[in-house]
Amino acid sequence: MAGLVNNLLIPFLVFQNICFGFRSPLSVFKRFKDTTRSLSSECLESDQPVISLGLSDFALDIRMPGVTPKQSDTYLCMSVPLPVDDEAYVVDFKPHASMDTVHHMLLFGCNEPSSTENYWDCDEGTCKDKSNILYAWARNAPPTRLPKGVGFRVGGETGGRFFVLQVHYGDISEFRDKHKDCSGVTLHLTHQKQPLIAGMYLMMSVNTVIPPGEKVVDADIACHYKRFPMHLFAYRVHTHRLGKVVSGYRVRNGQWTLIGRQSPQLPQAFYPVEHPVDVSYDDILAARCVFSGEGRTTETHIGGTANDEMCNFYIMYYMEAKHAVSYMTCTQNANPEMFRNIPQEANIPIPVKSDMLKMTHGHHEATKGTDKSSLLQQAKKEEEEILDQDFHIEEAVEWPGLDLKLGQVSGLALDPENNLVIFHRGDHVWDENSFDSKFVYQQRGLGPIEQNTILVVDPSNAKLLHSMGKSLFYLPHGLSVDKNGNYWVTDVALHQVFKLGADDKEPLLILGVALQPGNDKNHFCQPTDVAVDSVTGNIYVSDGYCNSRIVQFSPDGLYVMQWGEGTETSLGRARPGQFQIPHSLALIPDFSQLCVADRENGRIQCFRSQTGEFIREIKHKSFGRELFAVSYVPGGLLFAVNGMPYPGEAEPVQGFVMNFSTGEIIDTFIPLRKNFEMPHDVVASEDKTVFIGDVHARAVWKFASTEKMEHRSVKKAGIEVQEIKESETIVEATSRNNPESTDPLKKQEKQHLVQQASTGVSFVLITTLLIIPVVVLLAILVFIRWRKTTVYGADGEHKLDSSSGRILGRLRGKGGGGLNLGNFFASHKGYSRKGFDRLSTEGSDQEKDEDDGTDSEEECSAPPPPPAPSSS
Repeated sequence: MAGLVNNLLIPFLVFQNICFGFRSPLSVFKRFKDTTRSLSSECLESDQPVISLGLSDFALDIRMPGVTPKQSDTYLCMSVPLPVDDEAYVVDFKPHASMDTVHHMLLFGCNEPSSTENYWDCDEGTCKDKSNILYAWARNAPPTRLPKGVGFRVGGETGGRFFVLQVHYGDISEFRDKHKDCSGVTLHLTHQKQPLIAGMYLMMSVNTVIPPGEKVVDADIACHYKRFPMHLFAYRVHTHRLGKVVSGYRVRNGQWTLIGRQSPQLPQAFYPVEHPVDVSYDDILAARCVFSGEGRTTETHIGGTANDEMCNFYIMYYMEAKHAVSYMTCTQNANPEMFRNIPQEANIPIPVKSDMLKMTHGHHEATKGTDKSSLLQQAKKEEEEILDQDFHIEEAVEWPGLDLKLGQVSGLALDPENNLVIFHRGDHVWDENSFDSKFVYQQRGLGPIEQNTILVVDPSNAKLLHSMGKSLFYLPHGLSVDKNGNYWVTDVALHQVFKLGADDKEPLLILGVALQPGNDKNHFCQPTDVAVDSVTGNIYVSDGYCNSRIVQFSPDGLYVMQWGEGTETSLGRARPGQFQIPHSLALIPDFSQLCVADRENGRIQCFRSQTGEFIREIKHKSFGRELFAVSYVPGGLLFAVNGMPYPGEAEPVQGFVMNFSTGEIIDTFIPLRKNFEMPHDVVASEDKTVFIGDVHARAVWKFASTEKMEHRSVKKAGIEVQEIKESETIVEATSRNNPESTDPLKKQEKQHLVQQASTGVSFVLITTLLIIPVVVLLAILVFIRWRKTTVYGADGEHKLDSSSGRILGRLRGKGGGGLNLGNFFASHKGYSRKGFDRLSTEGSDQEKDEDDGTDSEEECSAPPPPPAPSSS
């Protein structure tokens, strides 16, 4: 029975959603003039809907025939026949719509409209046969643009012969004067054959069931592609109210390439594919819709009403004309297991402002007021919520790497085998005597560092695997490893950038002139970091402490371009592209971006890696004045570390985890053993293992995720709900650590209250475990006092203080094997350690090295304005 229902449902949904079919051609162009509807003279500039643009081109004006919607959230449709019998191609669109009255417009191509009236309520449908979306316009969304040489084929023997325009009128308060509206779109058509034909690929879930109250439900779709190559250039997402984020990917040889991801609560237009994606034979196209059933009291199924849900991912593509297929669908999940490897970003929602939530869905609202309220509240939470990604970063206290004997740790990286690479300064330090006022290195007499400065260690046990770099460097700074395992480093004393093979004693490439600071194509001035694009091989250098620029070189080291300038402190806030010590680089290959830790401006700036065009800034109050380093993990996570607070400022030195797409802070973390003094570099792997190197502490910390992810795949087959859990025990937190809460009181509470686990550990068990040590402690103290009193008399008081102090010291963590309450609670999912920071770090075995004061004035933050930039 279930199979029969599904077999009937799929054709119905395809018919309702996208559809397009074919009908006998219209006879001649003259017939179009005979059937053209009369439009209101109030809003038509011309009574000529067809305008010749030359011998082969013409424009077709498709407009609403002077309508006045009577209520908000109205959908009106109208149709226009193709004015020619033979084949033509739509090559451009020009919208005509008022953002005050029209929320969005969709243009369909088909053979038989649902009505022959001048216009009709779209609840009657758009087309009687199959239709294909050709164009979408939405308020606050980018316009659809067809690449040159690409066109939608219409007319002739295979193309649709009617255009149907759907207009969604949102707020109709502008129609109080009863004026007429003729919003629409003008098409540019041509008879010239186009070498590339545009088409639509619809990915759609047909059997998802969303249980009431279920926090996260994933609807996954995947199909093997078995046709000629196609090139993707635009995408559109669609769900109803319960949809949180929709993402689409091409999967080739196990590698996931993002096509697009968007909140379905934003205007549902076509958005450009940021980086063109091609799809070849046997690739897999995959999509995921993330839903939440919170606020619903009954199961939600796939369907066409506002109380139902949809999971649609539309892909606009083009193909060579001789192989072109205008429309394809995918309604199955051919490989459920592959979704275990879907990038994390697919479950990270995109924040939506409340004013964007109104009437964005393309369906009349049919839910009750109580349901509306709960759904709006739920949507408001999106900025604080990371769906299906409950994790917290904590120090891996068992990792022995903290005891490595290192000099000042300046750079960290991971090699292709995921081994940790450390760049340190051996017995050299950067202090106030290292450079003169012209940035010339003054301690050449010391010679180069005699220790191996590049160490490769096993990330699991800190065992040394390989070392090199002896007698090459004076003051190491930045480090990266390219896809071939070559080491790229910077030396601020030599003012140079080096490429080193893993087994080579001599550099493979050197950029800059040794010991000569400068700011031209051949010189650097204390360059801070280097990054190599894994796709293009281009080299990027952040330069530096005494220059304020990013310099790009070709793979063989030839100068290409540069961008950036110094910060004008007199203007207050730094402008885009201005730097005050560009200190660390992170390439974002998923988006062809380069992000820079703009240290003394306390922010991250991201640019297009190919052009240097500024894209955006990420800046948070909790960064403080300095942001030292940044690292990106494929899948959408950004890691960073800040500097010590200035006197009188409260922002602590800590690590940050951010959603790259939104810039929001997901989590913060600090070490349990020792304290950060000047964390200088950060690197992270895809499993959210994080390493941080500190120049003053001369240490490397390892942090790991305590996540317990629950992946739910809820599928209807009969009424069968299948759950796939990636861990035996799922403990769901009732609250999360979000340092950037807009409510200061809530922010304080999140930072200072212990977040208790809501399931998995009972209240009785916790209480018992808390009481037992206290009872034992009291019993020991009473026993000791009794013994001292009976044996030593009055003198026992002093000895009692000493003994009890040792015991309390162990309870605070000073002794090995003591009870650490912070660690006990932190083992549970969703717990934020911040409520126990003092308890868990009070017993640290770290001792302040008084000699560290000579490490470097440059490595320390400069005093308040005017700040002399510190270096590291």
